[in-house]
Amino acid sequence: CRPITYQTLQRTQSKQSLRSLIIALEPEAASIYCRKLRLHQMVDLGNKTAFNGYSPTENVGMGMTQAKEHVRRNRQSRTFLVENVIGELWSELTEGDRYVVVDCGGGTVDLTVHQIRMPEGHLKELYKASGGPYGSLGIDYEFEKLLCKIFGQDFIDQFKIKRPAAWVDLMIAFESRKRAATPDRSNPLNINLPFSFIDYYKKFRGHSVEHALRKSNVDFVKWSSQGMLRMNPDAMNALFKPTIDHIIQHLTELFDKPEVTDIKFLFLVGGFAESPLLQQAVQKMLQGRSRIIIPHDVGLTILKGAVLFGLDPSVIKVRRSPLTYGVGVLNRFVEGKHPPEKMIVKDSTRWCTDVFDTFISADQSVALGETVKRSYTPAKPSQQVIVIHVYCSEKESVSFITDPGVRKCGTLKLDVSGTESPAARREIQTLMQFGDTEIRAMAVDVATSRSVKASIDFLSQ
Repeated sequence: CRPITYQTLQRTQSKQSLRSLIIALEPEAASIYCRKLRLHQMVDLGNKTAFNGYSPTENVGMGMTQAKEHVRRNRQSRTFLVENVIGELWSELTEGDRYVVVDCGGGTVDLTVHQIRMPEGHLKELYKASGGPYGSLGIDYEFEKLLCKIFGQDFIDQFKIKRPAAWVDLMIAFESRKRAATPDRSNPLNINLPFSFIDYYKKFRGHSVEHALRKSNVDFVKWSSQGMLRMNPDAMNALFKPTIDHIIQHLTELFDKPEVTDIKFLFLVGGFAESPLLQQAVQKMLQGRSRIIIPHDVGLTILKGAVLFGLDPSVIKVRRSPLTYGVGVLNRFVEGKHPPEKMIVKDSTRWCTDVFDTFISADQSVALGETVKRSYTPAKPSQQVIVIHVYCSEKESVSFITDPGVRKCGTLKLDVSGTESPAARREIQTLMQFGDTEIRAMAVDVATSRSVKASIDFLSQ
């Protein structure tokens, strides 16, 4: 999941300066906001009752269009006060209710599954956040492939290099027409070609854009005398199909999971959620199993949810670990259990190297504030810093740090300077928290009870 950040100042009675930056995960932020939606702030695609004077089931695209107009005219609907009052979707949620949030952005689509825990309304993550590169940029890529088919890959590559501003103008023009695509559209969509495109193509090929269209095998794109590409609606809808198919496949696989049953609501958020084609595909896939809810300000859902998360970071009580985390250690070599090539001998004792010591497994439930405790000892009495490499894997069960799919993802550093002890063997006890949006580490010298500076670096890999 791609994180977004929300800056908030935190004060303590001792007036010590704490972290002024916390991380909100996008699917969680969307979930936090969606559960507090008021009825006039959303479109219910599965409800036969009219909202704000229209019925969402009459026309998939018309619902969002009128919703935008309602937001524009009524500024009150843009507020997101969160008191528990009648008229909120909150009033329909009870203990144990489950819902899915589908964050459809430009680059990726992220999914999360939450369960309501009453009476405070805290959230429990039922299945680890998932998703993939199925955002609306995939439609732009399909359009680019279509241009390559008509005008040639070599020309498009050169045009992007030689006329980058004109290429941006062309994609902006396509973006506006892309937003006009609906399942029931009958009239063609016109995409304005920049004059630079027309002129450069004639110099590059020696003939006109119109000639290229006539010679191509693409019969669903015509040339308009006004200098536009004219696409029939089916051609535009075909550009959406690969991306939407990926999203529907991922949703289908998610709903087949045993943890993802009895889903009451599916919230569609993110800019791509405004697409009537995507809305219709999700409706068809669910077949009435869950109500589909779309916030009016669908593009601001994550931002508003991040603000709410900043006000109460403890709202998510249980999360699922997306990966298996651990470190490499030495264990006593066991004949028949450990591979011979992993054996080393030290002080007449046989050890197995590269053993994966698991902190937490993929898809494991982790409560907020839950810690994993480990103890480490400096190799030499004079050692000032202990450096431990952290490894991760998408697999739930990992035996060695050399297993396929295991990669180094971070470094745990324990600064033991200034904590010298007369004890012959120094033990540094380390606590790691995995239940928050960040992995945190704390450490203490057992002999002296003095704190040890601990940090985890996941960026310098």
